[in-house]
Amino acid sequence: MSTTRTWSDRLAEPPIPVAQLVRALEAGEPPFPPREDDVSTAALVRLRPRLGAVEVRDIPVRGPRGPVPARLYVPAGRDAEVAVPDLVWFHGGAFLSGDLDMPESHWVALELAARGHVVLTGDYVKAYGGARLPEPVDDALAVWRWAVDRAGEAGAPAPHLGGASAGAALVGLTALRLRDGAGPAPRSLLLVYPTMHRRLPEISAELRAALEAMPPTEMAFTPESVELLNGYLAPDVPLADAFAGEADLTGLPPSLVLNVEWDSLRASGERFARQLADAGVPVVRVTEEGAVHGHLDRPGDPTALASLERMSAWLSPDGGVHPTV
Repeated sequence: MSTTRTWSDRLAEPPIPVAQLVRALEAGEPPFPPREDDVSTAALVRLRPRLGAVEVRDIPVRGPRGPVPARLYVPAGRDAEVAVPDLVWFHGGAFLSGDLDMPESHWVALELAARGHVVLTGDYVKAYGGARLPEPVDDALAVWRWAVDRAGEAGAPAPHLGGASAGAALVGLTALRLRDGAGPAPRSLLLVYPTMHRRLPEISAELRAALEAMPPTEMAFTPESVELLNGYLAPDVPLADAFAGEADLTGLPPSLVLNVEWDSLRASGERFARQLADAGVPVVRVTEEGAVHGHLDRPGDPTALASLERMSAWLSPDGGVHPTV
């Protein structure tokens, strides 16, 4: 059996079966096989004992279509009754899956809270059963408003706003709505392996070489798969309302774009960072070497821990913004 799987091999493979996934979701069936690893809170604390000191509370947030799940993570020694979020964070999942219990939400928030940051995680309506982009933005705005209301009561600045993958795409759209008057602007944007464009931008020679060398078992998003998925997610809306990379980015907050080495979607993150810089937005672009798309959903992965340290440094009061683009 071959142990190699080049980018050219992947391009020849069938695209992601978007229609099949949606049918499974609408039928109430799991679209993906269950995880084999234990990612319960107890397992995470066994893996990283200091996470056990973080206080976790479910937060009632009222959204336009009803309650929006949200969760507050408070470092040890802080009063959860008055704690002001430093970061509002949204998980990924291609706008089709994911929740507050997945490591990309729960583990990330625990790790950041263990480093001293108050984190509010939020969920959002998924794009099936009649929902499409940009409807999830309404839920994200509801979670954001809870956080800024708490900050206002304490006389604190607005939080940072961040997300991973589809969560980063959601953050970009939410930030544009806030810029246009929907509420107070975030202190900054934290975008981890973001996908921000309707179509996958051109793959550079450097990225193609990385994709040729990526582990054969890892998933890669081909241009055809991205085209199919995004065509389903936003079939009938203006591009700028569904993909931040298709919009005018003038006036957005300082941004950290944290890409990963082995990820075809890095083409979108790199292009978005350039677009931010061209729009006059201070932006730092970093690529986590040896990391794959979704590494924040893998508790204990050394590359994920390295990224969490970068994220924590960005959120720190003395972290500073030193543009690299």
